[in-house]
Amino acid sequence: MDSFFDIQNFNRLFNEYHERFIRFAIGYVKERQTAEDFVSEAFTAFWENARQLSPDTKPPAYILTIIKNKCLNHLQHQQIQQRVTTALKDHSDWLLQTKISTLEACDPDFLFSTEIQQIIDSTLDQLPKKTRQIFLMSRDEGLSYNVIAQKMNLSQKSIEYHISKTLDLLRDSLKDFLSIIPVLFTLLR
Repeated sequence: MDSFFDIQNFNRLFNEYHERFIRFAIGYVKERQTAEDFVSEAFTAFWENARQLSPDTKPPAYILTIIKNKCLNHLQHQQIQQRVTTALKDHSDWLLQTKISTLEACDPDFLFSTEIQQIIDSTLDQLPKKTRQIFLMSRDEGLSYNVIAQKMNLSQKSIEYHISKTLDLLRDSLKDFLSIIPVLFTLLR
């Protein structure tokens, strides 16, 4: 292996196989720059490790193995990216379909019906006085959490907690009307 460690033999090896190895890599990665990078990295790895290699190591096979593994890793990475892209697209399609279905099921007359209003009023009546007051300041008066916190002499986190608790109770009270909850909560905010 020492004979391949000298610069003249390395240069001969490089001149003989460099372009062949690039063509090999391009066959898989389809990008010349990426193929050239892999080949350069493989030749560099060979040069750096030549003294530690077994005497029966065939330098072209060693270098090509490195290139093959780099191409394989590259393609596997692309495969993962495609799977993620497909999954994101599928999720995006599902979200879009859900929005379409929700809007198709939306009946404005029903959203503002006496039945829905009675459920909301009944749920709000069950709330502790302070929680109800905070929720109504947010919904009826349109005040921000920060303004409510100042008026009530509470922290903003406390206001968020009270409103979140109220929305959870409303969600539970309206569970039989699951398809309209997103639209209804948009109107309540």
